[in-house]
Amino acid sequence: MTAFRLAVLGGTGPQGKGLAYRFAKAGHHVVIGSRDDARASAAAAEIAARLVQDPAHIITGADNNSAAEEADVVLLAVPFDGHAALVESLSKRLVGKVVISCVNPLGFDKRGPYGLDVPDGSAAEEAQRIAPDARMVGAFHHLSAVNLWGDADVLDHEDVLVCGDDKDAKAIAIELSRAITGRDGIDAGALRLARQLEPLTAVLISINKRYKVRSGLRVSGLAEH
Repeated sequence: MTAFRLAVLGGTGPQGKGLAYRFAKAGHHVVIGSRDDARASAAAAEIAARLVQDPAHIITGADNNSAAEEADVVLLAVPFDGHAALVESLSKRLVGKVVISCVNPLGFDKRGPYGLDVPDGSAAEEAQRIAPDARMVGAFHHLSAVNLWGDADVLDHEDVLVCGDDKDAKAIAIELSRAITGRDGIDAGALRLARQLEPLTAVLISINKRYKVRSGLRVSGLAEH
């Protein structure tokens, strides 16, 4: 597996921290990004404490600008509220880079979670519009933060669905999925299909609440990948 230098923007939140842990555990150099570099460094130290048995693991913290500047691959794991402003602030630093969005535009009311209407169609497409020279991919939307931070070696009961219009960028996200599930992610099609993948997370949240589980997705009918 290729080792990448990954910036996880939003790495101080539960999902971002869980993804950063999994990527660092798999041997990637991870930089956690945050508006507050002190918070980013604290999250990196927390992850490093779990990886202390292997000093080869590299994980550090930095402000969002520095993290994105240094990375080969930038992962957006931030809340949808403020997502556009963050991408706008980083747009020049994202030129030519692989950018993976796992942002889920969701709302919550008394009836439960639901997908928000996004003018661009999806958070991934919004990011692509704002940063047109980034190589945008949507992936890692449906992974439980608790499972990511858990002790299982890999989440081999789940699949990572990957969408994008840049073939090579999508291939990188598919390869990175091995750090999570132990196997390649699944090519789910064009970037516009993020319009279906992002709000599907609301369905999983509803299932989790109803059955008191941490559900995930596994695609049947494929040859082992």
